[in-house]
Amino acid sequence: MNAIVSVTRDWGIGLEGGLAVANRSDMRRFVQLTCGGRRPKDAGPDEVLGTVVMGRKTFESFPGGALKARRNVVVTRDATYAAPGAEVAHGLDEALALVAGDDPDTVWLIGGESLYRQLLPQCQRVYVTKNDVVVPVDATFPNLDDDPAWQVESCEPGGVTDEGVRFDYVTYVRAR
Repeated sequence: MNAIVSVTRDWGIGLEGGLAVANRSDMRRFVQLTCGGRRPKDAGPDEVLGTVVMGRKTFESFPGGALKARRNVVVTRDATYAAPGAEVAHGLDEALALVAGDDPDTVWLIGGESLYRQLLPQCQRVYVTKNDVVVPVDATFPNLDDDPAWQVESCEPGGVTDEGVRFDYVTYVRAR
């Protein structure tokens, strides 16, 4: 499994259920990576291009519901929760069992904070968009630069957001 996340300079990821930084380039990269390099609209009606694993609040933050052309797995403790267009897991073990048969390179952990912290040890790579800004946040991602279990595999210049925020794409790989 891989993780994908957009962070601020101090590893903030969100505020009140929204992203910390609006970044259209990051969103396009998110779609490209989680769909295996294809566009969802080019997929057949029942074709699945990848699997995304997320918490309930992350799922509910998507204005259009389940992400198209991807298998959506939503993790929640709520035994009565229904997620239209998604599979619901009622714990980490159940979520991991649901994706156990998938190619690990096509499974993406996409948030939120609690799920990132719990499932990060299951990930082999983390694709990070680092936005060079500090803004108020109430959700953070673990600082991989300070964690000896992770090392930088690659760093690519990203660009500048519409709001003038510089960003880079950094890929981390599990060191041990």
